[in-house]
Amino acid sequence: MPKSQTIRRSRTETSRVGKRGAVVVPARLRRKFGIVEGALVIAEEREDGVLIRPAVALPVEVYTPARTAEFLLSNAVSARDYQAARREVRKLGLDPDAIGHHRPRRRA
Repeated sequence: MPKSQTIRRSRTETSRVGKRGAVVVPARLRRKFGIVEGALVIAEEREDGVLIRPAVALPVEVYTPARTAEFLLSNAVSARDYQAARREVRKLGLDPDAIGHHRPRRRA
């Protein structure tokens, strides 16, 4: 076999599909990959089958009008852009001067 080729050997374990499609992941694999009771997993469709792997759920931030205003004002890249952001903030019913933010730097 050429040196550039490698054989990937993995240990396989068999499980049965139970009622409602439940599959028991063997304890050794649960420990190895940190899958505990109630943990989220992803079932990914592959051409040759289904890949089950750990998933991570991240909290979603819901932006308040004030937080949206902060983003608009802080992300302005020029004086013109900043003035447009101030107008958008006023459309939200907020005072741009009352929102904590970073003004864009003036270019020399």
